[in-house]
Amino acid sequence: MNLVLVHTNFFLEQVNSLDSKSKELVKSKIFLIKTNPFRFKRIHSRKFNRIFRVRFCLNGIDTRLIYVIFEQKIILVCLFDRSKGYSKLEKMLDKVVQA
Repeated sequence: MNLVLVHTNFFLEQVNSLDSKSKELVKSKIFLIKTNPFRFKRIHSRKFNRIFRVRFCLNGIDTRLIYVIFEQKIILVCLFDRSKGYSKLEKMLDKVVQA
């Protein structure tokens, strides 16, 4: 299975605003996603069948890296603050559908 790693502009903005230590943590999680995209827990969504999340902590805040496996692509959607609740995630996924 040869998947291509793609990111949204929103995800890139979020990563660029992080400090260097946090960027390295996100980079290591992306490496794990690329090696085996199905290793992390699946999230239920109305828009996609294969949406996953990676749990980790950035600066004391529980954060999720949300990604979608769509056709032959792994789309990195966003860094999601867990305290906001997953209901706002569907709004972020609308941006993926439009792109």
